[in-house]
Amino acid sequence: MNRFTGKTVLVSGAGSGLGRAIALAFAAEGASVVAAGRTAASLDETVGLIEADGGTAVAVTADVTDSVLLQDLVRESVSRFGGLDIAVNNAGIFRGAVPVGEVSEEDWDAVLRTNVTGVWLAMKHEIAHMKENGGGVIVNISSNLGAHLRIPNTAAYITSKAAVSALTRAAALDHIHQGIRINAVSPGASAAPMSLRPGETEAGRAERMKSENPLGRVAKAEEVAAAVLYLASPGAGSVVGTDLVVDSGSSA
Repeated sequence: MNRFTGKTVLVSGAGSGLGRAIALAFAAEGASVVAAGRTAASLDETVGLIEADGGTAVAVTADVTDSVLLQDLVRESVSRFGGLDIAVNNAGIFRGAVPVGEVSEEDWDAVLRTNVTGVWLAMKHEIAHMKENGGGVIVNISSNLGAHLRIPNTAAYITSKAAVSALTRAAALDHIHQGIRINAVSPGASAAPMSLRPGETEAGRAERMKSENPLGRVAKAEEVAAAVLYLASPGAGSVVGTDLVVDSGSSA
């Protein structure tokens, strides 16, 4: 399929994991992709993979906690490809697998600043462009941990992702009348580095999932990407303010 031919798609956190899979999936369906993130080398790898498959992409370094850099990122996307049709706000971090009372102020601030404020700042600048240029689509990457599922020793992350889910719904209602359609995808454990426990191998994770996960395995990164592409596609034109859970039944 070529659902996104002629579209410009901005993906943050595109240097690895789910962000890379999302960027590759959009490019495979004809989009021009702006791969954004903090590490130039990993972004270049993503762009190289896209170009090797015949796609179009450019790497732009940016930090989602910096409003000026995010504003520049949107401007660069428009400058490179003539517009910004779709934005996927995927950048996020996890810190401090400890009980609430032992979370450091530094870790708490870092997680909330990146995972919540970073999404808000990104949307702020994306929306500013889209509302002046005929609308667009935004998909935020949240998590099944937060609004849908809680586990011990993940308080900062759970709080941040529950906030992303709520922020997505609020933004969707605020801006749909401007032609900007906003939704979220909430992955569970997936084939990405963040789902590995400290010191755990992929084989160890696969064994753990046999008992922890109703499906018996982690979601493939491509399966999460497919959910993002659906929400961004014309086929989801009436889907507004949805938080689509892709977690193999973990929060069912």
